[in-house]
Amino acid sequence: MLVASLLATGCQSSSSEVQTEEPEAEQASATLEPLVTEIYTADPSAHVFNGKIYVYPSHDIDAGIPEKDDGSHFAMRDYRVMSMDSVGGKVTLHDVALDIKDVPWAGRQMWAPDATEKDGTYYLFFPAKDKQDIFRIGVATSSSPIGPFKAQPTPIEGSYSIDPAVFKDDNGDYYMYIGGIWGGQLQRWSSGKYNANDEYPADDQPALSPKVAKMSSDLMSFDGEVKDVQIVDKDGKPLLAKDNDRRFFEAAWVHKYNGKYYFSYSTGDTHNIAYAIGDSPVGPFTYQGVILKPVLGWTNHHSIVEQNGKWYLFFHDSSLSGGKTPLRSVKVTELKYNPDGTIQTIDAMVSVDETQKAKS
Repeated sequence: MLVASLLATGCQSSSSEVQTEEPEAEQASATLEPLVTEIYTADPSAHVFNGKIYVYPSHDIDAGIPEKDDGSHFAMRDYRVMSMDSVGGKVTLHDVALDIKDVPWAGRQMWAPDATEKDGTYYLFFPAKDKQDIFRIGVATSSSPIGPFKAQPTPIEGSYSIDPAVFKDDNGDYYMYIGGIWGGQLQRWSSGKYNANDEYPADDQPALSPKVAKMSSDLMSFDGEVKDVQIVDKDGKPLLAKDNDRRFFEAAWVHKYNGKYYFSYSTGDTHNIAYAIGDSPVGPFTYQGVILKPVLGWTNHHSIVEQNGKWYLFFHDSSLSGGKTPLRSVKVTELKYNPDGTIQTIDAMVSVDETQKAKS
């Protein structure tokens, strides 16, 4: 894969651009500064509604909780939406779109959300732990893409785990993808029912699969059962649990390009954003490679969106907080494809280093 170096454009800054050399691939455009600095933001889900970009992130707070594998230090409790006319333009941080105190069933930890639109109504999908500390997926609606959103009194029946991502196909069907291991509790649903004990497959067994469900016409429930999303290698064999560099961990996202479905995700403890390509929104998807190499901070989470013929990768890192994993900030870079439809790999850390050198 080619590495697409990044060009600082300063979404909210008037500082001059910094040109970095790109010996092998076309340069991509990137915002090296966070989109907003008033608060910490993470897990960006970006969409274009009525020609404008809206970003639905998590809202990181300093909860003072030590970092643990169960993710308890990610104690987010509300959502705020960002909007911009285009990448490189002014970014507006809007008021609180949804607060956990207004979600009757939720107990704690409002993690990575997503949003979609249908017939003039905007839907915010979000994970939160219920009063029994089990992650469920909720849905809230609004007449505006920035909210405020009103939550349904109960979570989506049959939902579990984290990181909902909703994809609208060309025929008008909507699909939700969910799942995250470790703190995301996906490993507790292997039997189809919740098990309070973590149970992982053996190293030589297929890795835990993300899940997909077709949405009902009102987007309030699942239309049918929750199914596995199969990610396979070039020989058609499922990725194994020991394959930490490639197997799914969390942060599913689906987009369509040139008639193909791209399923991208985080590999978690190896910190890549990887992707696979398929011919159907429900898979199987064949592993292709890495979109985004590890960033500053433990987590890596993204979304991909097209506007006016250009594609963009929204992601986060911990640069604003000086490397603190639970205090992250959303950024954006241009995404570029190779002629064969594969995606040029981005190393955001390279551009950060180059920018720091240019400033010194």
